[in-house]
Amino acid sequence: MKEQDFIIVGGGIVGLASAYQLSQRYPKKCILVLEKENAVAQHQTGHNSGVLHSGIYYKPGSLKAVNCRTGKQAMETFCAQQGIPFRTCGKVIVATRPDELERLEALFQRGRANGVACEMIDRERLRELEPHCAGIRAIHVQETGMVDYRQVCERFVALLVQQGHSVRVDTKVIGLQEADSAVVVETNQGPFSARYVVNCAGLHSDRIAAMSANRPAVKIIPFRGEYFMVKPEVDHLCRGLIYPVPDPRFPFLGVHFTRRISRHVECGPNAVLAFAREGYRKSDFCLRDMIETLAYPGFIKMAAKFWRTGCGEMWRSVSKNAFVSALKRLIPAVEANQLEPAPAGVRAQAVTADGALLDDFAFSETHRTVSVLNAPSPAATASLSIGKSVVDRLADRF
Repeated sequence: MKEQDFIIVGGGIVGLASAYQLSQRYPKKCILVLEKENAVAQHQTGHNSGVLHSGIYYKPGSLKAVNCRTGKQAMETFCAQQGIPFRTCGKVIVATRPDELERLEALFQRGRANGVACEMIDRERLRELEPHCAGIRAIHVQETGMVDYRQVCERFVALLVQQGHSVRVDTKVIGLQEADSAVVVETNQGPFSARYVVNCAGLHSDRIAAMSANRPAVKIIPFRGEYFMVKPEVDHLCRGLIYPVPDPRFPFLGVHFTRRISRHVECGPNAVLAFAREGYRKSDFCLRDMIETLAYPGFIKMAAKFWRTGCGEMWRSVSKNAFVSALKRLIPAVEANQLEPAPAGVRAQAVTADGALLDDFAFSETHRTVSVLNAPSPAATASLSIGKSVVDRLADRF
């Protein structure tokens, strides 16, 4: 059993970006990435809509705000250097009712505080940018972009292998044994040993962290985001990205329209409790996952606090007409027969014991492990910056 310098658990974009950043800082160290699926980027990364987020939504000074801004610049530089296509398309965040204007103004000021290139626009300018969009006022975020994050992950893998590192798929972590000088990682393919372990397991990050000496103070609750695709013959209804004014109580942005890097227009998501951590279909069910969710005090408190909102999300999940009604607030011309189902995604949402939805990136550490416990959107945009943060957390241990 050859000892590695670093083992990264999880072959999503955060894990691969962390491995890449480690390889840049320590080119002579041995790095091994372990991924339980038969290919990388199979979960949150592979179901990502591909937005290069600007950072307008996040509290100034938060990990999300700082890492999104630096991460977006790093991602665009990486893609340009590696020949990975990306484009800056811009987006509009639209107020459709007078009672949304105060929140829109607060969001605009937050964007300015974060250094985001954005401007407040009136109805006429909105119609110039998005002729079919309804709204009384909007923020135009010029620098929002699009990229294929699967392609980014494939390039990370190629660069890591080229430098002599390893990425092993079909390798599921089932245990960690942390000692003074190393960590033994038990897997379905046998044990591996490393001086340090970085946990970027996404939907299972809390479980991997619990295998070490540091039991996490949060539980991952899976929320499925369900989407539709606009049929090609009517996708002219949306030129770029059209978002509603978000509800500040939730880390979700509401149903919106996104023209992806492939040029297809996607709309959604709603956010409903998934009955499995990898529950991409409504019929997916995992008894262990559901028992953990329902037995967690934080989930009970969250459900008691937000049950009305949850019922609305569930209704949109079972009623296409209800989903379309939410979309019509932004584009009145869209009709149910113009939409076809698109693949869903599952968000790994960390929830605290008091029922709070953790809104920022979060880490936990032991002497020889670093766990990325909460990395929801904009984690893909921020992944290179998150990876640098992981490297910085390990730097003083050599």
